[in-house]
Amino acid sequence: MSIELPIGGVCRLADRGVIRASGADAATFLQSQLTNDVASLDSGSARLAGFCSAKGRLQASFVVWRPAADEFLLSCPSAILAPTLKRLSMFVLRAKCKLSDASGELAVLALAGTAATALLADAAVWQVRSRGATTLVRVPDAAGVQRAWLVAPAGAESDVAAAPAMSAATWGWLEVESGVVTIEAATVDRFVPQMVNFELVGGVDFKKGCYPGQEVVARSQYRGTTKRRTFLFDGAIVAEPGQDVFLAGAAGEPAGTVANAAPAPLGGGSALVELRLAALGDGALHLGSVDGPALQRAALPYPVAIDAEATA
Repeated sequence: MSIELPIGGVCRLADRGVIRASGADAATFLQSQLTNDVASLDSGSARLAGFCSAKGRLQASFVVWRPAADEFLLSCPSAILAPTLKRLSMFVLRAKCKLSDASGELAVLALAGTAATALLADAAVWQVRSRGATTLVRVPDAAGVQRAWLVAPAGAESDVAAAPAMSAATWGWLEVESGVVTIEAATVDRFVPQMVNFELVGGVDFKKGCYPGQEVVARSQYRGTTKRRTFLFDGAIVAEPGQDVFLAGAAGEPAGTVANAAPAPLGGGSALVELRLAALGDGALHLGSVDGPALQRAALPYPVAIDAEATA
């Protein structure tokens, strides 16, 4: 969706939590559990990573960074943090790695527009910079707007004290426009990484070795054709994560699932919809039912290759 309004400012991401992994075996442990290579991560970079079930379905998606050699921070939605932490902890066994909820210690703030460029104007996407106790993470642009996270000890967010306020809804819309899917409570265990384009946005390393579900994810990549992908859509109403999407005139199974959604600044809403590729050219798509509100496909900020066989 093209928006002419100036968009920017800062808001606290009350819906984001942080897991801390620390100890001599933290890197080895996370390397064995996540879809991306985190063992090679340095203090100047962040990375997307997923945590899958044995069936290759995403249980969580993280932004991961490494403040110290034996410490990693993993941010995910607060609503899934506790069950994700519990499940990850089941695999620690004898590894020298302590997992804990650091959400009460750290504030995660979102910066967009001039609020982000003022602090990270020349930083590349996923670059990390430290300013004392504060960490700045450059995240992907959205709708032509530069974006970043500021992570600081709770109560010490002075770097952006003078920045204009931005609503959480505006940031949520920018998240959708970025094309990077976040696994939410309604979508846990719904998607193999390729269904939500996770490997296209740098969330999967196919050379890093084993992790839960790795064989399923690799098979989806190297054998056959990917038959489901995620696309950006606009609509007159705001969708809900986990909501079904239907093809007009096709009763029965839904054609796709809303992964993330948010209200748009000028009304209506935008959504990232995981979709059966065969439904792309067969007619109008509707939210919630075959005669529900219509959805209009919009442009993602990155290309998605579509094999002709997958749309047949």
